[in-house]
Amino acid sequence: MPGLPRFHLDTSAPHSRRPCHQWPGSWASLQKTVVILCLLLSSTSLSPTHAQTEIPPETVKLWADTFGRDLYDTVTKYSGSLLLQKKYKDVESSLRIKEVDGLELVRKFSEDMETMLRRKVEAVKNLVEAAEEADLNHEFNESLVFNYYNSVLINERDENGNYVELGAEFVLESNAHFSNLMVNTSISSVQLPTNVYNKDPDILNGVYMSEALNTVFVENFQRDPTLTWQYFGSSTGFFRIYPGIKWTPDENGVIAFDCRNRGWYIQAATSPKDIVIVVDTSGSMKGLRMTIAKHTISTILDTLGENDFVNIIAYSDYIHYIEPCFKGILVQADRDNREHFKQLVDELMVKGVGVVNQALTEAFQILKQFQEARQGSLCNQAIMLITDGAVEDYEPVFEKYNWPDRKVRVFTYLIGREVTFADRMKWIACNNKGYYTQISTLADAQENVMEYLHVLSRPMVINHDHDITWTEAYMDSKLFTSQAQSLMLLTTVAMPVFSKKNETRSHGILLGVVGSDVALRELMKLAPRYKLGVHGYAFLNTNNGYILSHPDLRPLYRDGKKLKPKPNYNSVDLSEVEWEDRAETLRTAMINGETGSLSMDVKVPLDKGKRVLFLTNDYFFTDISDTPFSLGVVLSRGHGEYILLGNTTVEEGLHDLLHPDLTLASDWIYCITDIDPDHRKLSQLEAIVRFLTGEDPDLECDEELVREVLLDAVVTAPMEAYWTAMTLNTSDESEQVVDMAFLGTRAGLLRSSLFVGSEKVSDKKFLTPEDEASIFTMDHFPLWYRQAAEHPAGSFVFNLQSAEAPESPGQPMVVTASTAVAVTVDKKTAIAAAVGVQMRLEFLQRTFWAATRQCGTVEGPCPESCQDSSLDCFVIDNNGFILISERSQEMGRFLGEVDGALMTQLLSMGVFSQVTMYDYQAMCKPSNHHHSAARPLVSPISALLTATRWLVNELLLLLLEWSAWGSWRADSKAEAKAVFHQ
Repeated sequence: MPGLPRFHLDTSAPHSRRPCHQWPGSWASLQKTVVILCLLLSSTSLSPTHAQTEIPPETVKLWADTFGRDLYDTVTKYSGSLLLQKKYKDVESSLRIKEVDGLELVRKFSEDMETMLRRKVEAVKNLVEAAEEADLNHEFNESLVFNYYNSVLINERDENGNYVELGAEFVLESNAHFSNLMVNTSISSVQLPTNVYNKDPDILNGVYMSEALNTVFVENFQRDPTLTWQYFGSSTGFFRIYPGIKWTPDENGVIAFDCRNRGWYIQAATSPKDIVIVVDTSGSMKGLRMTIAKHTISTILDTLGENDFVNIIAYSDYIHYIEPCFKGILVQADRDNREHFKQLVDELMVKGVGVVNQALTEAFQILKQFQEARQGSLCNQAIMLITDGAVEDYEPVFEKYNWPDRKVRVFTYLIGREVTFADRMKWIACNNKGYYTQISTLADAQENVMEYLHVLSRPMVINHDHDITWTEAYMDSKLFTSQAQSLMLLTTVAMPVFSKKNETRSHGILLGVVGSDVALRELMKLAPRYKLGVHGYAFLNTNNGYILSHPDLRPLYRDGKKLKPKPNYNSVDLSEVEWEDRAETLRTAMINGETGSLSMDVKVPLDKGKRVLFLTNDYFFTDISDTPFSLGVVLSRGHGEYILLGNTTVEEGLHDLLHPDLTLASDWIYCITDIDPDHRKLSQLEAIVRFLTGEDPDLECDEELVREVLLDAVVTAPMEAYWTAMTLNTSDESEQVVDMAFLGTRAGLLRSSLFVGSEKVSDKKFLTPEDEASIFTMDHFPLWYRQAAEHPAGSFVFNLQSAEAPESPGQPMVVTASTAVAVTVDKKTAIAAAVGVQMRLEFLQRTFWAATRQCGTVEGPCPESCQDSSLDCFVIDNNGFILISERSQEMGRFLGEVDGALMTQLLSMGVFSQVTMYDYQAMCKPSNHHHSAARPLVSPISALLTATRWLVNELLLLLLEWSAWGSWRADSKAEAKAVFHQ
């Protein structure tokens, strides 16, 4: 679009720090009044044509005064903001404002989380002890016959109506604690992947032995009702899960889930490791052998995690790193690097003669350098040799680099059916404390690759090191295929299970891994939202710097009508969310588990990036003992670090709490209702009433939060009568300009009242869970509350949006106006509440066009109004989005998109200033795959159109902050501006 500011997109930055989207789009005004704006425009190139009459600035000012005054009077009248301010003022003398101690708060949250996670660890330890004891008392029976509950076969019948073998009747009931899935909380069930025979003697003996875990599962759950899934993953491939559940194959009838491939199993079964994969790309590897080799490498990569380090060297008659940028080093085996390696492996070509000595030498040198420099995992080191045979004399390499200490294990994978070189490959593995296996088909890779994990685990098994492992955040969408899946972020605590039998103790036999899931959402409930203020939040990250939980973490993307996890959703770095921590001071401190604080000036995007707030945030952080996690708490400077406290009687509070117009934040924990089954059906409001009346003495409630709710209920109670009177006094349909009034308090209390029939409400999703931005959630206060809190109390903030679907054009438009209510005690000011209205856009239009017909004291003939002239007239909200225009298709759009020349002019005049935001979590649509390493050429026209559409539709965010007319009265502050483009 001509006249739009041009921006250069730099794509040369490293991938780990390059954003897919750059938001050059937030703009902040320089506090220019509309009068000055119009005077300047009249003297610029945007002057009227010969057919237009120039409107004097005095007239423009008169229009703006009239429109602002009428608008302010209306929203003040219907919202009752002056009454609410008076009610808080009346009780001001009995209120107390407490300043939050951020360090004390983060330590308290950390201790509570540590206590919760310790209970999960204790449950897992109970399972380890029971499993090892059961194995000690079990004698292997080759001919054992044993029927068990197979998760796939339970409740299945044959054509005669009889239960199939291993598929007896298994009672299943819906359980809210387990995402409403059909489960059996009295017993576990057993799942096996399709490629594991369900009657193999090893399987039958393992399942029989692990039956002893059923009692422990139930006892753990009774002892700690917050426990979710508990399970035992066997090294033989079966997976015992509690509570028992029906497992559904995929559309092809296949059960692909193998517990031994899961991150929690691999991390618990082995220690961190440095791996160099050496692959033969000589001519003899062509065809199927190279396909098998590539699949083998991919399978090895899948067994690595963020605590491991890896590189891949290909060799023929020369060696080369498949990623030249990683030459001579090891890189962290996080998801991004693993996927990058997989893509490069797919592009490997075969040629030449295989000479393994040089490749082995290079691999040993890398591992030695990292070990001496104290880099990498600082634990196990191994070389994976993948080839169809080794012919030259390789013994000198081992003598020089690995013998006699044999600190580096060498695992050999012989590719293909030929056995000519089998003895040599075995010799290499056995003389370097490794393991040899032959992989002749694609199906062999999975099972044979897993063997190296058992070898690496032997020292830990022999020493009986029951290390506790915590995983990164993940969504186990593979767990219950075809069932109601929860896209909830989890972490798993896992521990290995070893054989304690004397005859096998020296062999180091790993029986499997036990684990239990912890929903991160439940963990974050221990950092109550009300203690963090309007803009505050808490977050968790790992000792690798990856986010576990953060309100700005966006792990999902929309694919059509479905939400799916992003490819790298669990490897989002803290510096990519808190991106203004450019020196990585915060990240470094939290990775090191330090306790402390720092401050940063930040820009906070709102409303899907359309708006932005400028805040100064104080960050407080500490570690969570006995875990690899750190906790951060963020409080916004000023009112965000104050809590408003007051007292009221239970009787008075209960009376006002039961008003029909009152609701509470359903996501907040006023009382604990998710542990006792008798409490799970209670709403938070019902639980508070039972707690206050003493009806249920077993209920545990947050007494400080309950007191705040009672105070807010009493102070805001008169608003119900006020709004009811307004409804009765505006029965004339022509006067019904406002759909509803509403208010919210810091304690999560919400009141609302309709001025029209529910069938006439323009935006029926507003203040409902379908519109999360408009209600209190665990992650944030409502949008209208957050915006109002950052403006002077009494001044209204206006937002325009589609009533139903913001992304759908042609939807009816509604305007939300809100203002903050502040309380000052001992020179400290806290935001007590926010109040507002939702009105119809038609009213704003009528009011504005009527205002433009004002003539005032202008000498000479009264100039034409906007509607009667050929002028372009806009009313813009405080973020640069058009509230009113003569052309309905422009309303709700960004001014720069509609008239780029005007926006460019305003920018050059200093009315706006550019603020750049970054989104490191955005997904770039993958380009078509090309076998060449070079990127395909892109049509310059196509690139220009794409960039323009990106800048205009997605990335230009404007902020036009309100500055009151000097002649306006203090009580007529409406947050809107009239901009007239002649």
